[in-house]
Amino acid sequence: MSFGDMTRINTNLQSLQAYTYLQRTNSELGLRQLRLATGSRINRAEDDSAGYSIAAKLKAKIRGQEQALANIGDAKSLLTVAEGSLNSIMDILQTMKEKVVQAANDTMGTEERDAIENQLDQLTAEIGDILNATKFNGKALFATSNVTLNFQVNDSTDPQDNFAVTIDAIFNGTTSAWGGLFASVSSASVFNGSSWTLDTVAHATRALASIEAAIQDVATRLGKIGDYQKRLSFKLDNLATAKNNYEAARSRIADADFAYEQMQLAKLQILQQTGVAALAQANAAPQAILQLFG
Repeated sequence: MSFGDMTRINTNLQSLQAYTYLQRTNSELGLRQLRLATGSRINRAEDDSAGYSIAAKLKAKIRGQEQALANIGDAKSLLTVAEGSLNSIMDILQTMKEKVVQAANDTMGTEERDAIENQLDQLTAEIGDILNATKFNGKALFATSNVTLNFQVNDSTDPQDNFAVTIDAIFNGTTSAWGGLFASVSSASVFNGSSWTLDTVAHATRALASIEAAIQDVATRLGKIGDYQKRLSFKLDNLATAKNNYEAARSRIADADFAYEQMQLAKLQILQQTGVAALAQANAAPQAILQLFG
């Protein structure tokens, strides 16, 4: 650092140096104030180019994970819709079983069995309506073939970040009025695809076996959906933890430390005041030369 000769007044080096350092202090003071105002340590790439690049990548990853969390929530909602329909079908099947057990008793007369048949026909049609109406965002969840759905459950292209769910078909592919839950009834004399015949104990017994098989089928499907939901819950918890960790890593790089910035601000404010005082003194110093002309 150069110090000027006090007897040379054309160039006041002391004043220039005081002015230079005052400018630096003002610039640094502005930077600290900006960090306190925005809460960010890095507001421009020039503040920390490496940190800016790393923080930007972490932010992109975090935003991808946030959307993946939403995807998992949507997937669970879709499976909940399917589960709700199967639960409704399970309730109907249990009602049907009660009626078939009733029809398998010879205390029932022809008119009573006809009434039970009519009720079973309506319940079977309702199963078909439920299956037809079970959709999520316009996508049928129960169709004539298996429905395979793929959910993006993380932000990368790794195979494990794409979760596949298969909802097995229930329709038999020939009749939309009922689901393929009663396939074990092969004889049209008991069930022709839309209506039941329970005119004898033997027919009612065969129908009972079919409905019990249907109940087991629906229970198995519910269990499979429950397994998918449980896996999605684990993925949700794991992803939420990972996202929090990435947020912490980004914060350490990009967020301002308010205690440190406030400490620096206090120091710079004092330096600004002393810098102004030093500049004033440096500007006044050459006036001493006038005493040589007394």
